[in-house]
Amino acid sequence: MDPIFVGKAVTTDTSGNVFLLPRYGNRHGLVAGATGTGKTVTLMTLAEGFSRIGVPVFLADVKGDVAGLAVPGTMSERLQQRVAQLGIGDYRNEAAPVVFWDLWGKAGHPVRTTVSEMGPTLLGRILELNDTQSGVLDILFKLADDRGLLLLDLEDLRALLGLIAEERQDISTSYGLVSSQSIGAIQRALLRLEQEGAGLFFGEPALELTDLMRTTPDGRGVVNILAADQLILKPKLYSSFLLWLLSELFETLPEVGDLEKPKLVFVFDEAHLLFDDAPAALRQRIEQVVRLIRSKGVGVYFCSQFPDDIPDEILGQMGNRVQHALRAFTPRDQKAVKTAAETFVTNPALNVATAIGQLGVGEALVSTLQDKGVPMPVEKTLIAPPRCRMGAITDAERAQVRAGSPVGGKYDTRIDRDSAAELLAKKAEARTEQAQAPQARTRASDDAQEGGFGGAVKDALFGTKRRQGMIETMAKQTARTVGSQVGRQILRGLLGGIFGGKR
Repeated sequence: MDPIFVGKAVTTDTSGNVFLLPRYGNRHGLVAGATGTGKTVTLMTLAEGFSRIGVPVFLADVKGDVAGLAVPGTMSERLQQRVAQLGIGDYRNEAAPVVFWDLWGKAGHPVRTTVSEMGPTLLGRILELNDTQSGVLDILFKLADDRGLLLLDLEDLRALLGLIAEERQDISTSYGLVSSQSIGAIQRALLRLEQEGAGLFFGEPALELTDLMRTTPDGRGVVNILAADQLILKPKLYSSFLLWLLSELFETLPEVGDLEKPKLVFVFDEAHLLFDDAPAALRQRIEQVVRLIRSKGVGVYFCSQFPDDIPDEILGQMGNRVQHALRAFTPRDQKAVKTAAETFVTNPALNVATAIGQLGVGEALVSTLQDKGVPMPVEKTLIAPPRCRMGAITDAERAQVRAGSPVGGKYDTRIDRDSAAELLAKKAEARTEQAQAPQARTRASDDAQEGGFGGAVKDALFGTKRRQGMIETMAKQTARTVGSQVGRQILRGLLGGIFGGKR
């Protein structure tokens, strides 16, 4: 397996090529440096290198220039000088095999997951809920499991919140206290999330991880690029999505041990967003995933401005490191420079703390794992240029790449099958129809109903305001015919018996 060429060492008494060995590509890595020092170009060089040896890559395009991987670069005089300086004999401009993704489906294929797959922990972080509200979200997921309700999209989540509001007393008794204030806070957070367009992220067809681990017929790994120039404006959604994806890889992929090359390389740009305001439990989970996912053949590469953006317990897992320039203008910068210098294996010929502030664009301090997993002494290195375009691409070029994608027909059309919202709506409709259905006819209801059978008999016997009844007619005829005292007693007796009186 050919090593990945990173660049050429230019340390005082050293002159040699710096490589990243594929068999240690799953030992994770860090690319750090100030804005404008060449971090993105380094990421593109590494992505191309992994792709050429058949390793799929997933990375987020925060600024829009990573998309240049999809089209060949253009040879310029400056680029020719750099290639000659590095001694790259087989350099040629070419594009990498790229698949574009986008949570909103505009700049790439839609990326979706279901509410159930996201889970209450990450969803609570996206919604920015407090501990009490997150507890209600835990109850909601438990209730959905117990009642067999599918949570696919935000409509399902809203429908289940409505159910909890209706049955709040019973649910509070069985699952724990649920307040109307917490329900209202979650509903408002859902509304904000939908207004930001995040509702498109939840639904089906959900992303299958195998589609991120494709190779081309000629053996190159596919580079999956997530359009994140708008997504980065919603940092909680951005970081939670990438963390969900990393967690899904960890839970889904089998143990494979050490391979000759990784199964997938996962690049996390703007990595500090992952840890900003993250609770201790979540940080512990991230540390566990990063530590253990190596044995599943996945290499995780963090990219950030400062090395100390990454917690120490996770930074210690980074075996391959590329440090671009840091300018020590502030106490914060000075601390970052000191941290960066202390994390490298020392090189007697190089003052790391001084060199970090003197690096030019396209230069970096590099240390990678070599034989037996031992990190090499840090080297000042000229980073190799990528073979693709180092810049953004046009909409027409993006559309052309997307049209030739192998997964477009699978994800571009949304599917909406029956889930919790539809099931609860059907149950509510059934209850309404049952309440509106006519009651079965009984003798009592007939008597009570105006115009019923009992009313008709009564009218026939006793008459109405407009006509005489049978009894009144018979009484008058009897009075006219008999006219005696006995007849009058019979009359009273007859009327008294009917009306409950006595003779």
